[in-house]
Amino acid sequence: NIFMIEKKKTELYQELGLQARDLRFQHVMSIATRNNRIIMRMEFLKAVITPEFLLILDYRNLSLEHWLLNELASQLAGEGQLVTYSLPFEFRAIEAILQYWISKLQGRLNTLQPQILETLEALVDPKLLSVDRSKLHVLLQNGKSLSELETDVKVFKETILEILDEEEVIEELCLSKWTDPQVFEESTSGIDHAEEMELLLENYYRQAEDLLNEARELRVLIDDSESIIFINLDSHRNVMMRLNLQLTMGTFSVSLFGLIGVAFGMNLESSLEEDPRIFWLVTGIMFLGSGLIWRRLLSFLGRHLDPPLPPHVPAALKKSQPAAGRVDIKTSLKGETFGLSRSTLTNQ
Repeated sequence: NIFMIEKKKTELYQELGLQARDLRFQHVMSIATRNNRIIMRMEFLKAVITPEFLLILDYRNLSLEHWLLNELASQLAGEGQLVTYSLPFEFRAIEAILQYWISKLQGRLNTLQPQILETLEALVDPKLLSVDRSKLHVLLQNGKSLSELETDVKVFKETILEILDEEEVIEELCLSKWTDPQVFEESTSGIDHAEEMELLLENYYRQAEDLLNEARELRVLIDDSESIIFINLDSHRNVMMRLNLQLTMGTFSVSLFGLIGVAFGMNLESSLEEDPRIFWLVTGIMFLGSGLIWRRLLSFLGRHLDPPLPPHVPAALKKSQPAAGRVDIKTSLKGETFGLSRSTLTNQ
């Protein structure tokens, strides 16, 4: 049965037997017990669990209506539990809250992942001579959101891990032990309720670990894609610089042999200007000399910019080289492309 109540804070913590600080709203994540009550803080979601009821505090300012009205009732009724037999109410309440929070974190990742992959696919293109700043801005915003998600998942993991490291706290979470000792007896499967509480927390700890691994793989993909983007930009920049250098050398060559035309263009009289063939001879020398000088400069540029040839390896060493080494080299080269699989990323 789900219903809404309105009470003053002083009346509420007196009725529950808690302190005023226990109902203080803090954007932290913690699970604590006090006076046979479980106080769960999941940032904006704050709940108090007793052996009889689950109290969600101040839900109207949050987007919790869908979960409260459509999903919470079935979860508290025992549907979708980790075990097939009946468990005390506090087990179902804790599982419902943890399931809601891990689903919310998974939903955030499912929203970010396609956006990031689409942006990276548009940016990592070797044909692009420049990078779209709007897409870089989108990638920056998604990267910040991914960092916030990683932080939230880490805090969730650490909160559960702190409880798993303390056996006394796990037993205190079993509220039925203090109200009805008979309920705390071993179940039909031979597992104590305290052990089942530990299994429940470990299940959501593993889910948080898997979620964090997916976020880390996405972060690695962003970092690798940024490296590829910088490599592509550097490659295009080198091409433009080389073209600029070639044009500069061509201009220098033409200017050098253009001095001959400058000399003949001066207001000086000689017997050469009377011969009609001299014009074509001087023009030919200018163009031929400029072309030869330009080719000479290009060959000099090629010798200094082209990568050196690998050293010669004797045939005997090539035959003695193990095949595994060649396979490892190919694998590492393939790892530099954009379409990586998860196993290739890990091996690299």
